[in-house]
Amino acid sequence: MGEDKVSYKEIIEKIKPELEKVINFLSRELQKIRTERASPSLVEDIKVDYFGQTFSLKQLAAISIPFPREILVQPWDKSYIEEIVKALEKSSIGANPVVDRHVIRITMPSLSEEFRKDLINLTSEKQEQAKRTIRKWRDEAWGEIQESFRQGKMSEDDKFKGKDELQDLIDDFQEKIKEMVEKKKKEIES
Repeated sequence: MGEDKVSYKEIIEKIKPELEKVINFLSRELQKIRTERASPSLVEDIKVDYFGQTFSLKQLAAISIPFPREILVQPWDKSYIEEIVKALEKSSIGANPVVDRHVIRITMPSLSEEFRKDLINLTSEKQEQAKRTIRKWRDEAWGEIQESFRQGKMSEDDKFKGKDELQDLIDDFQEKIKEMVEKKKKEIES
């Protein structure tokens, strides 16, 4: 049994980077959900079709925030303007782009009550996706711990220690998700 022993700590350590990825992904997704304040993350990943190729807006233009509710898009080449405007109009940011010579200005309108509710629902959906992924990793690690116990590579004591430690880790990540989402919902509501 000596060399074949499996440590529950190793199994748990293995999923930590995956759990961190869930948090990082959720963070990026939440940044894309707009509030009253302008932010480059609202538009930088919008897909723009240009001569049969698809680019993200940040590949075709500089994006800045000159005022709290305004996004300024400065295309690297003025030939991009028309396609960028089309992409912005089709996007879900809920703002109208205005061409001002060689730049595109987007003024973020106030959020209607209905739009706020939609954004809160979208935020809750993102939260649910993140929680599901975290649970999937928990189930995978727990399955591995149980399998190691069944194969005699882990003591029953370690199996239960592993279960508790795994649940503590999952609880920490669930709490991070909850805090991130609550913060975003407050931003949307204010």
